Amino acid sequence: MQFKSDKEAVDALSTSYKRVREEISKVIVGQDDIVKAVLISIFSNGHCLLVGVPGLAKTLLVQTVSQVLDMSFNRIQFTPDLMPSDIIGSEILSEDRTFKFIRGPVFSNIILADEINRTPPKTQAALLEAMQEKIVTVGGVAHPLPQPFFVLATQNPIEQEGTYPLPEAQLDRFMFNVSLTYPSFEEEIKVVKNTTENRKVSLEKILNVEQIKYFQALVRNIPVTAYHH
Repeated sequence: MQFKSDKEAVDALSTSYKRVREEISKVIVGQDDIVKAVLISIFSNGHCLLVGVPGLAKTLLVQTVSQVLDMSFNRIQFTPDLMPSDIIGSEILSEDRTFKFIRGPVFSNIILADEINRTPPKTQAALLEAMQEKIVTVGGVAHPLPQPFFVLATQNPIEQEGTYPLPEAQLDRFMFNVSLTYPSFEEEIKVVKNTTENRKVSLEKILNVEQIKYFQALVRNIPVTAYHH
């Protein structure tokens, strides 16, 4: 992407952001603050943790974002028996008697780590290197992850039985910890109408991977004024 000035580039980012919000609103009813936090995380090259009960369209939101931003998407359902290799991949012995690395679902632009606190710490830790270093190391070999790389994890705040609280080291990997609330009555009515009508929503792809990487670099160059009280 080429722009004549930084102002022109920032204006393009602002316009693209508004268009992305409009496209997402075709599918996601309400949840404006949640959508804003997720998009800020992506453009700031961070990760986001969503805390909310089932049925609040967390998975649908991530799928919709990945479509509008034209990025690859994988959903990983975290369970007590999930192993680290189920996330990052593993080496297998091929027919020519050499080890071959089979990539796991973490090799995607957007990862939905569903109910991340339902898996033991050993498996949770498998995401640590990926989220921080943007690489996966298997058998002493570093495998770079696709860029941009964004993890959106979910937690159910109600059920605590059979869960493993995220350690501080893992929580520190997330830019935002966002709580989802129930929609308003009007929004619930709209959700019911949208899910019972015979209509098909067509989403426009607003940004591609290269454009997102450009805007991530642009955001890093924007100075933030420090206020002293």
